[in-house]
Amino acid sequence: VQLQASGGGLVQAGGSLRLSCAASGRTFRNDNKSWFRQAPGKEREFVAAINWSGVRKIYADSVKGRFSISRDNAKDTVTLQMNTLKPEDTAVYYCAAESNKWGVVPTSSYDYDYWGQGTLVTVSS
Repeated sequence: VQLQASGGGLVQAGGSLRLSCAASGRTFRNDNKSWFRQAPGKEREFVAAINWSGVRKIYADSVKGRFSISRDNAKDTVTLQMNTLKPEDTAVYYCAAESNKWGVVPTSSYDYDYWGQGTLVTVSS
């Protein structure tokens, strides 16, 4: 059972990247999904989350208006479109899933049960 994140890379400030996360080994179609990131020397932080149906979306204040999370339950994927990237967005980005056990979309990493391996995003100034 795993989540596989992809799409990271090197981009100049102001540019865009699109991260994707695919599932294998089990269906995550009914799970809430999210993206977290961890910059060097810093703790992992919440970026965005989406509920199982795709109706409810939550964003960290630092990415509101620039990032957009979406999901395709037919393909069992979750995507993070990142626009107007800034150097402070540089981090390893992780996708995560949890089985909607609380009935709300969590924003704490402690509530997520499954994690992807991470994909590195580097934004140059």
